[in-house]
Amino acid sequence: MTFDAMRRQFLEVVTGASVLVGVSWFAKGAESMGEVPRRRLGHTEEMVSMIGLGGYHLVRPDLEEAESIRIVRAAIDQGVNFLDNCWDYNGGQSELRMGKALRDGYRQRAFLMTKIDGRDKKTATQQIEESLRRLETGHIDLLQFHEVIRMDDPDRIFAAGGAMEGVLDAKKAGKIRYIGFTGHKSPAVHLKMLATADSHQFRFDTVQMPLNVMDAHYDSFGRNVLPVLVKNDIGVLGMKPMGDHIILDSKTASPVECLHYAMNLPTSVVITGCDSMRILDQAVSAARSFRPMKRAEVEALLAKTAQAAQAGKYEQYKTTHTFDGTYQNPQWLG
Repeated sequence: MTFDAMRRQFLEVVTGASVLVGVSWFAKGAESMGEVPRRRLGHTEEMVSMIGLGGYHLVRPDLEEAESIRIVRAAIDQGVNFLDNCWDYNGGQSELRMGKALRDGYRQRAFLMTKIDGRDKKTATQQIEESLRRLETGHIDLLQFHEVIRMDDPDRIFAAGGAMEGVLDAKKAGKIRYIGFTGHKSPAVHLKMLATADSHQFRFDTVQMPLNVMDAHYDSFGRNVLPVLVKNDIGVLGMKPMGDHIILDSKTASPVECLHYAMNLPTSVVITGCDSMRILDQAVSAARSFRPMKRAEVEALLAKTAQAAQAGKYEQYKTTHTFDGTYQNPQWLG
């Protein structure tokens, strides 16, 4: 297949998905609340900010705790209600800082998501309890299985005595409200996770995956997984809009172009890391200024990124183990 044919095929899928939920998505799913528009979270009744604050970047060697707290609170004050985190981020420090930021009434204004690595019931349950304690909350709005990046992860999670049992118990106890999963390695793993859930008569509330201007061309989650989620009305959480800044090194797209591209897809929220007030302001401004992109605009942006996207050079989370925390620390899986 020629490059032009492949590009047309991808655009048909992506803009086709946008046509399916696009005009109605932006009209019915987005509503102005605070300073940042909100969208419906899949089949739930939750309305979440179209950008979410990533938790990993709240802990950097040169980022003081007080500044991390300031960033979280400033985001909420400006209308960002979706907060991302994970049990393993920075040895738990990301959750600890976010928990402190959510004091003084901020918890009630946030839709709080975190993730666990455990693949068996015991490990999953322990990690949930640790996250609740660190985040200083009685419940987590959305809990996700983290780094579903191996073909055997779905089987382990859904097995007898697997992590899903622990998560469902926590939900029954009122400790979590919604359930999802994340992964960044391969669309095939995501599709297996969805198929495994279906075989157990379970529907996830959300799925998180990389959606960006490079993914559009290489082993694409947007091409292979996004239409399945749209069809089943599962909340789409876009992540790595700039590939942890690596995509920006390609010099093919600006930060705002990267954010707007991901927002233009049928995402409920686009999660982006903000390790300074300047970067937070950039993300908030991108959400405020977003308007649905015309097909020609999408085509022009993808044409600029096509060559650089080949072989996944700027998507190292797909092609290397650099971003695989559970590969480096298999004990987290249990």
